[in-house]
Amino acid sequence: MAINSRYKGKKGELELSGILKEHGYSTRRGQQYCGANGDADVVGLPYIHIECKRVEKLNLDKAMKQSITEAKEDEFPCVMHRKNREDWKVTMLLDDWIELYREWGAGKELEGR
Repeated sequence: MAINSRYKGKKGELELSGILKEHGYSTRRGQQYCGANGDADVVGLPYIHIECKRVEKLNLDKAMKQSITEAKEDEFPCVMHRKNREDWKVTMLLDDWIELYREWGAGKELEGR
């Protein structure tokens, strides 16, 4: 991996972690030490395994496979990604999204009671 690519990846991870912190989550870069520890790229969201990609040409299938492979059994694998001058996006498996949405909906119903 070229130095420029590593720098852009690190910068993207720090940017994403900062955004998540702005929303109240205590996150940090996970691969601070050569990326060999098996952590997600950004850690601190319980039950979510984040593969962070800050590239112009993303192989989304490859990134999702990486997240799925590295996710622990109790984690939802996802890819959080963005291109230059674009918003962050989240990609995850439909079954996982449905499970999260179902829980969110149940919480909304409880709020309405």
